[in-house]
Amino acid sequence: MSFLEQVYYNNTIQAYLLAVGLFVLLLAALRVFRYFILKRLKKWAKKTQTKLDDFLIKSIERAVLPLLYFASFYAAVSTLTLEDSVQKVLHIASVVVITFFTLRLVTAAIRHAIEARFAKEDDTETKLKQVKGIMIIINIVIWMLGIIFLLDNFNYDVTAFITGLGIGGIAIALAAQNILGDLFNYFVIFFDRPFEVGDFIIVDDKMGTVEAIGIKTSRIRSLTGEELVFANSDLTNSRIHNYKRMERRRILFSLGVTYQTTPENLRIIPDIIKDVITSQEGAEFDRAHFKTYGDFSLNFEIVYYILSADYNQYMDIHQSINLRIFDEFAKRSIEFAYPTQTLFVEK
Repeated sequence: MSFLEQVYYNNTIQAYLLAVGLFVLLLAALRVFRYFILKRLKKWAKKTQTKLDDFLIKSIERAVLPLLYFASFYAAVSTLTLEDSVQKVLHIASVVVITFFTLRLVTAAIRHAIEARFAKEDDTETKLKQVKGIMIIINIVIWMLGIIFLLDNFNYDVTAFITGLGIGGIAIALAAQNILGDLFNYFVIFFDRPFEVGDFIIVDDKMGTVEAIGIKTSRIRSLTGEELVFANSDLTNSRIHNYKRMERRRILFSLGVTYQTTPENLRIIPDIIKDVITSQEGAEFDRAHFKTYGDFSLNFEIVYYILSADYNQYMDIHQSINLRIFDEFAKRSIEFAYPTQTLFVEK
């Protein structure tokens, strides 16, 4: 009997050498693919504007290549005659490895999809921090499904396990329904985005700037300086005024002049106000009218727009307009009205 025909553990030396040769050949092919083809694909992907090709190449490196390395080993070992116990171990290892890298690829794809959803928007860095919180929950769900899949492949009674999880889940849901409600509403806030970090909002009689959006609560810094903590459920169930998304601010105000104002001045007051507002940078005139006869004044109603959502800018512009109206009225001796009462005494 030649050296190559000697048998060890049900396989000849020649069979072992062929298995090793096959494994080395497959490894060499994978290394050629990695260092020549994949390297060129990386350079090409860097020149493109889309991030999808970068993600695909990264996924090949992190999940597909390890699977191919294991597949090479599995293919080489499968050429040998193995005992039942060894085949069982190899089968378990195969299922675990394939499941692990498949779940890794799925979670990476979900993360990439969520990040791409917000990549083109403002304040991307803050949103990516929120993505981390969501991915923790998604990873837990996906890996739990993976564990159930493994148990099923290892011939465990998955039905009883799932039933136990269902009963336990119902009990947990009943005990922590408020927490789960806030968690669900966190997803609502994240995807529907009624407000974001940095927005100035009013909720009922509370107002402030959003500082953080958490899994259970969101935190708002009020104008007076204290921190307001809202449950996410309270926010999604309330009517929210979001001033950050206001493109322009509508201003309506009234002023009154005395009954001693001459008809000529009454007619030119709307034009005076129009000239003042149109000459003010950042303001857009809408209308000015002599509206009503009051108890002690002749009342005018004015409407204009400020082309900014910033509150400080609104106050600066409104102050400037008020001062200029006062100056223009003073030039023409037009008097503002204030509550007065005249008594006529009959002899």
